Amino acid sequence: EEASPPQPSLLNMSSAEAGRFFCTAGRGMEPFLARELHTRLGAAEVDSVSGKVFFSTAAGLGELSKLRSGERLFLLVKKHRALQVARNKGKMLHEIKSLVVGEPKYWLDIISVWRKLHGHEGKKDDVSREENTLPVKRKSEEETNTASKRQKMEQAVSEECQVEAAERCVSPERMNHQECSTESEISSELLSKGSGENPTANHHLSFTFRVSCRCSGAIAKILTPQEIGRAIGVALVKQFGWRVDLRNPDLEIFVHLNDIHSVVGIPLFRLPLANRDYIRTAGLRSTVAWAMASLAEISAGALVLDPMCGLGTILLEAAKEWPEAFYWGADISDSQLEGADGNIRAAGLVDKIELLQASVKALPLPSESFDSIISDIPFGKKFKVTNDTQLLPGILQEMERLLRVGGTLILLLSQDLHQLMDNLTKKSAGNDSSEPKKTLNNGNSSSLANGGGESFRFLVPDGVFGVSLGKTDAFIHKFRKISPPAGNW
Repeated sequence: EEASPPQPSLLNMSSAEAGRFFCTAGRGMEPFLARELHTRLGAAEVDSVSGKVFFSTAAGLGELSKLRSGERLFLLVKKHRALQVARNKGKMLHEIKSLVVGEPKYWLDIISVWRKLHGHEGKKDDVSREENTLPVKRKSEEETNTASKRQKMEQAVSEECQVEAAERCVSPERMNHQECSTESEISSELLSKGSGENPTANHHLSFTFRVSCRCSGAIAKILTPQEIGRAIGVALVKQFGWRVDLRNPDLEIFVHLNDIHSVVGIPLFRLPLANRDYIRTAGLRSTVAWAMASLAEISAGALVLDPMCGLGTILLEAAKEWPEAFYWGADISDSQLEGADGNIRAAGLVDKIELLQASVKALPLPSESFDSIISDIPFGKKFKVTNDTQLLPGILQEMERLLRVGGTLILLLSQDLHQLMDNLTKKSAGNDSSEPKKTLNNGNSSSLANGGGESFRFLVPDGVFGVSLGKTDAFIHKFRKISPPAGNW
């Protein structure tokens, strides 16, 4: 890991109407988030690391809240290389407090930027996302029927919601939509100290706060998040006279320490960006659904199909982002279509999305009628598919039939199906990795030829992207349909 750049000057940023931020992302989503930051915000100094993307922008909260591929958004306070781990707890805590608290003037600048972003008031209502206040329960694709499994899945949705060293993490649904976090156990006697013990404290900074700390790697073997959070909290109370409020603070200070870097930030929204107010019941993780749609090259007037739409998450994400296109969703399940219909109505997209009940292997739709096809292939867990690999040939053949020449096909595949598709692609490409855009043809693959019918001969691989769906890894495959050679159609 390269050394972290010098800490940027908040005063210079303020005068240039720009700020330094970072956004957390699920594993594999960092490239999508970096690209979105460039295209949507025109962000500068975009720097990706595992689970986070750092950037600079002059955008306000309204524009920042429109990010679709990130999890939580923070105002960056400090970013440093990893701390040198010492066996002496006292020495380690001193270094951490020095890192976080630093010079009082620096915190004044940070709070000034934070207040400006929130319209200078800094009230509790300012740090909550008004568009996400409804207490809706959101279910992920990999959610199981037990609370313990749901907790584990929610922990792994984002790299920032993983706390190693056996730290307990509660799902957002069980914390009134607050981020999965371990709150620092700052004792109640500190509440009486927030009254200006230090000359630095003043009425302009008299608000409540809490510290959320996550640590992993070597430092987690020496100190617990509770010990770190308490030490930081005590230091801030003494330095600024702020008051501790673990349940409903004006300001949350996020600290993440690991073997790569030390990061301090202030969350700009109380709810994750991934919580969509327009999705009543979620299936696939909304960020992954958006990423898939972003690869489909959807343009105004395009016809887009999800032939296994489930609860319609992909269609909703696409229709919200590219409203000038038209969308069709199909599924064989009554309950899934009922859920999709409810989501579409709640999102106000009835005029944009049509639903029909049909099998993905025999859709009652005209050939070459869609510009883009996007689909999450069932993993055989929730839907109890006996053999996913037997479904793939028929699915691809039907999708190829429906796709126009030049159109894009985006599929989310399990590890097994990804391996199957990868082997298929390598065979069709003659095992030449330097020629990635060879025709996808199953003629040489006995595992796909069985029951596969006529070859799906005109789908060209155009990229593979690994992403995390919690405790399950998945792969987004992109294909493009090419014209058949003369005389071969």
